[in-house]
Amino acid sequence: MKKAVRQFGCAVHGAGWVSTEHIRAYMSNPHCRVAAISSRTEERARERMIGCGLECKVYTDYDQLLADPAVDCISICTPNHLHAQEAIKAAQAGKHIVIEKPAALNLGDLHAMQKAVSEARVKTVVSFVLRWNPAFDVIKSLLAARAIGDLYYAEVDYWHGIGPWYKQFEWVYSKEKGGSSFLSAGCHAVDAIRYFVGSEVTEVCAFESGPPHAFGYEYSPTTVGIVKFANGVIGKLSSIVEARLPYKFNIDLLGKEGAIRNNQLYSLTLMKGQTDMATIPTILPDSGDVTHHPFQGEIDHFVDCILNDIESHVNLADAAKTHEACFALDESAAKDGEKVRLPYR
Repeated sequence: MKKAVRQFGCAVHGAGWVSTEHIRAYMSNPHCRVAAISSRTEERARERMIGCGLECKVYTDYDQLLADPAVDCISICTPNHLHAQEAIKAAQAGKHIVIEKPAALNLGDLHAMQKAVSEARVKTVVSFVLRWNPAFDVIKSLLAARAIGDLYYAEVDYWHGIGPWYKQFEWVYSKEKGGSSFLSAGCHAVDAIRYFVGSEVTEVCAFESGPPHAFGYEYSPTTVGIVKFANGVIGKLSSIVEARLPYKFNIDLLGKEGAIRNNQLYSLTLMKGQTDMATIPTILPDSGDVTHHPFQGEIDHFVDCILNDIESHVNLADAAKTHEACFALDESAAKDGEKVRLPYR
């Protein structure tokens, strides 16, 4: 007799650009069925439902969505400044949660979220979706194989032109909605450097570009920081959302036995006699288009965590450390490069 597949009722709250990728990923997982789509307007929610070929419930009231017993887990895909309070409500309702980044725009909201999630004992994944990018897998494998030996320097850059022509701009241009360059977009770079270095940031020093700010941003679109890690590695981070060039996500890792530059490797341990960087064929994080990002890997991982009662390597507790580093970078930049130590309080 064929064993029944355990299924979860999944909801997507917010019907913007990224919501389609969450919906499609749930639809492709055998343990999921899309139970509901929620939006401020019924028209947008139905548009997403029809566009994905679905028949499901549609909500315009978030509290009603959370009260639905058919909903076991939820993806929060609303504007940035709404994530914290909506995640707290979802946790209190006993729902497992995928939280689009940034999870919170200030430390108080971040701690309140952590408290709610801890008390509810629900599973969380914060959507640093690049952790499932194939190039990230390659880099993590090379580091595990000690292809470049002990790291001593790491650098990750997020460069993107996010202006009025870009769908995300409406959600990120203001201080209230976007927070900062690092919080609105460059947090992917901060998360990546933590992921590769395998240690926590202990202090930062950052600077930001002065006004006038491109495209009408209410905060500096360009921030650059120097970071120090507990294991002694030093590094550089930059977040530029006013860039006038194609999307770039630069990764540079220097070790005592070689170097990794995106998908290129120079290794004194693995390839003796090597005279130049070797290129590894893979998929790079080279587009800001949400259809380019590996949401299927993220959602499959989220579901595995629920099924097996395990915590994600990018749960809210881990992601909080990325956010705290962003807060510290922003504070340092606001104080014209003054050193800020972490853990951030």
